[in-house]
Amino acid sequence: MKTIPTSQLKPGMFVQKVVKQTGSIRIKNQGWVKTQSGIDKLIKSGILEVEIDPDKMLASEEPETQTTLPTQHEVKKRDPWLITHSAEQEMSKAKKLYDEAKNLQTKAFGDIESGRTVDVAPFKELASGFIDSVFRNQDALACITQMRQKDAYLLEHSINVSILMSIFAKHLGIEKPIIEELATGALLHDMGKIKIPDAILNKPGRYSDEEFKVMQNHALFSKEILEDAGLTGIAVDIAGMHHERLDGKGYPFGKKGDEISQYVRMASIVDVYDALTAERVYKAGMEPIRAFKILKQGCPDSFDGVLLNKFIQCIGIHPVGTLVKLSSQKVGLVTQSNPATPLKPVVKTFFNAKHGRYTEVQDVDLSNKRTQDTLESAIKPKEYNIDLEGFYKHSIFS
Repeated sequence: MKTIPTSQLKPGMFVQKVVKQTGSIRIKNQGWVKTQSGIDKLIKSGILEVEIDPDKMLASEEPETQTTLPTQHEVKKRDPWLITHSAEQEMSKAKKLYDEAKNLQTKAFGDIESGRTVDVAPFKELASGFIDSVFRNQDALACITQMRQKDAYLLEHSINVSILMSIFAKHLGIEKPIIEELATGALLHDMGKIKIPDAILNKPGRYSDEEFKVMQNHALFSKEILEDAGLTGIAVDIAGMHHERLDGKGYPFGKKGDEISQYVRMASIVDVYDALTAERVYKAGMEPIRAFKILKQGCPDSFDGVLLNKFIQCIGIHPVGTLVKLSSQKVGLVTQSNPATPLKPVVKTFFNAKHGRYTEVQDVDLSNKRTQDTLESAIKPKEYNIDLEGFYKHSIFS
């Protein structure tokens, strides 16, 4: 028997069993794959690795009546948009998890600077907490990822990537044990940056060639830190390879194509998205739609276009936490996604752009047929001198 990636399957091979997969497809019988289209269906269904029997290779003259694979049946898919708690119910729990994550990150950075091994057990527990929150109502944590502090990027970035990875993986139907590995790896993926000199790490301009080489080391450092802490597999792959690109021009290993797993491809998309939309001391964060366009420009050379489209579907064109202006000139925060009509989310309005003053807080469901309002554009708080932080504290968490 031999285990191979599904991408290496050839027509005529006999598949004994599925070794690794994502999604909800289950293979019911073993047998031969006879056509490339059948192989393509397996790949599209999320079958990553299979065990083949090299001694059962079909010859080209084999009759068409030969048993074929796959015989498949669909397992009932869970609804990725299922909500069991309201955003208001989940928000306080989500905020507590986020604060706990920042404290945990701070302690871990201190341990690394002091030469101590990072204790990964609390990170695994925290990742499990993120996932439970995401499954109850993903909008709560998604909203919190938008509440950025300009001077806390190193802390918040990994936390945000972990949350967004959990949301993304849930959307793809990935099983919870795998999501926990993904979320843990994302939480720890940038630990190596603590070993990069501050002058380079926080440099606002373009790196020199020498500085860029130093910066590239952070992925290797992250991989080593996780391995020293006893982690293996998916989490280590995310830490060490989230800057790899499909055309082989990434770093630190220069891997390309099928050498880069689906999970690492997911992490690379989420990592860049959060970096582009983050508020930094020296730059304003991009609007999500602009970040999506930049990621699209990187397909297929850098990023997996199919996965990117699925990420956009689950996050939304105007993600939860985005400040928007409506056609009525009301300004509000997107507080609930609407998968059926992505351009018509629920918006919590609190400001009038025309009159430049705060108004009574109202929830506006743009998908409601009685609502005449439409979403006009995403905006920045500074456009109208809005105290968004104060609104978060007094309205979202109340």
